[in-house]
Amino acid sequence: MKKSLITIVGAACLTAVMGLSPVFAGDTLQVKGSDTLVHLSSSWAEKFMEKKPASEVAITGGGSGTGISALLNGTADLANASRKMKDLEKDKIKSQGFEPVEFIVAKDGIGVIVHPSNPINQLNMNQIKQIFTGQVNNWKKYGGPKAKILLYTRDSSSGTFAFFQKRVLKEKDYSVRARRLASNSAIVESVSKDVNAIGYVGLGYVAEAGDRVKALKVREGDGPAVSPTQETVKNDTYPISRGLQVYSKGQPKGLAKEFVDYMLSAEGQQIVNDRGFVAVQ
Repeated sequence: MKKSLITIVGAACLTAVMGLSPVFAGDTLQVKGSDTLVHLSSSWAEKFMEKKPASEVAITGGGSGTGISALLNGTADLANASRKMKDLEKDKIKSQGFEPVEFIVAKDGIGVIVHPSNPINQLNMNQIKQIFTGQVNNWKKYGGPKAKILLYTRDSSSGTFAFFQKRVLKEKDYSVRARRLASNSAIVESVSKDVNAIGYVGLGYVAEAGDRVKALKVREGDGPAVSPTQETVKNDTYPISRGLQVYSKGQPKGLAKEFVDYMLSAEGQQIVNDRGFVAVQ
């Protein structure tokens, strides 16, 4: 069975003339971007290539911004993004003679995670904001131990970083004490090893982590505290939820269209659920 190529950090790619789409000739498809989507996309690619063995689908991570930049400069056919494309990015695509096309391929909830031994089981949205902006630096403030909070966030190229800043921090800056990591997996690993740590990751990574970390219940306003699960994301009761997108320059054609169609097919959407995210079809 052929395996998709997964590169978590950006890698050197074939060069192409700016603005031409699709970039790569033959039966090779380059998909770059969101780290949240990289494992899900890899699962799609493996099953897709079983059905179409003459094709090669290369999946590269590095962050939503990296993927959209690759789409813009002609080194990717499709861009994975865990945030919406910005107006400036859309304008750049239009300046190349294309319309940006968005496909929502899954739903996700961002789980706020702590070490399993942390006695705190829930926080409200304002408390999470206070922690990640640096207003509150000690767990004692919220009934935890008298210990300094160790913050982990994604790096600034991440769509999760941008979405969390907009949705939870209300556009405020992250604390200068926050340690920025390149992947969801790195945040899970770091939080699982430090009793005073807190971070955030996509829903699929919460499920994958199992009991290595604890996902906090989150309360917004006067509403109930809600755990990040497939069901609460599906019914829109978990407050830190979002769509996961794939972007193309113009309507995808050829192998790119076949791959998008597969992602949104019944089989592709079952893979979404199997990976711990939420199907949209």
